[in-house]
Amino acid sequence: MAQVLEFVVLSLLVLPLSLESLKKPRSHGFTRFFAFESLLLLLVLNLPRWFDEPLSLLQVISWLLLLTSLVLAVHGYRLLRVIGSPMGHFENTTRLVIVGAYKHIRHPMYASLIALAWGIFFKSPSFAGGLLAFAAVSFLYLTARREEAENRTKFGAEYVAYIAGTKMFVPHLF
Repeated sequence: MAQVLEFVVLSLLVLPLSLESLKKPRSHGFTRFFAFESLLLLLVLNLPRWFDEPLSLLQVISWLLLLTSLVLAVHGYRLLRVIGSPMGHFENTTRLVIVGAYKHIRHPMYASLIALAWGIFFKSPSFAGGLLAFAAVSFLYLTARREEAENRTKFGAEYVAYIAGTKMFVPHLF
């Protein structure tokens, strides 16, 4: 029961950030909200075992994924702020960013959230946790596809050429 309450409280904290997106079901923010909800539920589910068996293989894998997530998030955010010349919110870039991690993958911020999902999952693997991690990844994939459609409209041929030369989340693979 306490985990349900934790999830509801965390969801209510995130909800105001997503209200505008939830009014636009075809926007990338709509599906991203459900990715965040999946991540929150996974976190609440696995938080009680966060520091169990700190040197086990699963914990080491988890910490490596969480560190990767942090590095990608900070790096991607910084590039969007500095090079993307955003208007207002950091996502509303006016210039296409194709350097740093963006030179190799189109969505380092979403790749960061994918690493976060699996990093949280490996804290305490379970069937339910696997379903939530898979749900988060699925929603992030849909989010990335919708954002790419938005970026094709916004940046035109330049973005189409960029897509042709980069992968979505993992360099040289996917």
